[in-house]
Amino acid sequence: MRIDILTLFPGMFTGFLEGSLLGAARARGLLDVRVTDIRDFAEGVHRQVDDRPFGGGPGMLLMPGPVVDCVESVQRAGAAPGHLVMLTPGGRRLDQATVEEFARRERIVLMCGRYEGFDDRVRQTLHPDEISIGDFVLSGGEVAAMVIVDAVSRLVPGVLGDDESARQDSFSGAGRLVEGPQYTRPREFRGLAVPEVLLSGDHRRIAAWRHEQAVAATSRRTHVSQTERSTP
Repeated sequence: MRIDILTLFPGMFTGFLEGSLLGAARARGLLDVRVTDIRDFAEGVHRQVDDRPFGGGPGMLLMPGPVVDCVESVQRAGAAPGHLVMLTPGGRRLDQATVEEFARRERIVLMCGRYEGFDDRVRQTLHPDEISIGDFVLSGGEVAAMVIVDAVSRLVPGVLGDDESARQDSFSGAGRLVEGPQYTRPREFRGLAVPEVLLSGDHRRIAAWRHEQAVAATSRRTHVSQTERSTP
């Protein structure tokens, strides 16, 4: 799978892409992740990529020219254009179903905004899939891009080593359940013992217990979310 990341700060991705699972997956050829500097497509001596918004207001906006030129150049540099994703607070909320949708694609292109965001003509020209990772403010789209790369890469066959691990993760599968509690050694820690069912060796009972715990964890999470929304 190929993932292109378009950003003004390519250095932010160096350690992220070289470490842990991602670094190993790239070394084995399972993932092809490329980072492109939007500023390389800016004109003039100062390579300006942002300017003040028309109509006034705080901050700066990313100019349409460098962004659109960058996207069009990157899209041409491949066997086929990738699924274009604009990371923006106004996009649809990222969830596991969307991650799975992206993982089924051969290529995705992630656009990282900065400052006060993109000039809207970027959206009107390129018609990207607009994605938000949550209702909070970040300094730019780079962290959001890392979230997507990490989540999607886990679903690429061979990246985790054990593909069953991805299928058992929270929000995966038909039920979209939160994963329940898990335990490892020692059997007892500060008076807290591992549930006996996990030591029984009865795989059917263990599977049933884990499902019950996942349902309970999902219910608690839903209740907390509803309480937070209803709190004045």
